[in-house]
Amino acid sequence: MPASRHIAVSELLRARVRHSDGEDRGLGHQIWMHPPCHRVLGWSCRPAAFGPRRTVWRLDQLLSLDPGEAVVRGEPASTDQESLDLLPTLLEADLIGRQGQPLGRLVDAVVERDSGRIVHYLVARSDPRLPGTSRWRLDPDRILDQRPGQVEAALQGLDDLPLDRAGVREQVLSRSRRWRDGLRDRLGGDEEEGFGLDGVEERLRGWGERLRDGGEELIGRLRDDEPRRPSRRPAPPARGDDDEDPWI
Repeated sequence: MPASRHIAVSELLRARVRHSDGEDRGLGHQIWMHPPCHRVLGWSCRPAAFGPRRTVWRLDQLLSLDPGEAVVRGEPASTDQESLDLLPTLLEADLIGRQGQPLGRLVDAVVERDSGRIVHYLVARSDPRLPGTSRWRLDPDRILDQRPGQVEAALQGLDDLPLDRAGVREQVLSRSRRWRDGLRDRLGGDEEEGFGLDGVEERLRGWGERLRDGGEELIGRLRDDEPRRPSRRPAPPARGDDDEDPWI
């Protein structure tokens, strides 16, 4: 299956790299990009679970990208983690708004496969590993300034960006707004005294916040607890990838 025109960085890093001759070359590890031009040049993978050795692939070496597997051609460049740490990146950078307030983090990017051009970044308000986390699209031309670990944009809030994927909290707020607007229309634009629409929306907003906070607490408990099996025998520690995207 040929690779699609647009690919997500997260999909590339989650995929296990397999050479066209069938040899397993390891799991995706880190992106290689040129931040000033908002372009992805390639990515690295770990040939082994332990050790500092890394291999770097150019983006044009990618033949196909299926869920969990990236097929490549040619030979990669060999390097180590210390060298990769010197590569600049905008992923995981904090997004700063117009008033200097933190709005979220750049957690992913959608890339044009042929050129490596970043079509848009994906911004998350909280930990993207939380189930139901919303993501907003940030076009590169809306970035005013960038430095290691920080990106500035003329935004009052994340609502100024198009929503790419609505999380639990955003769905609750969106439904509450639609319900409120519909009820207001039926009442002829006037709220009856004591109806408490503002209070209802505030309670729904607080419920969404508690859902998010509860998700963070749940992740912490899952990391500490061992998985249980139906046989009730002691279970080995979980071997899942902490960076696995909950949307998959």
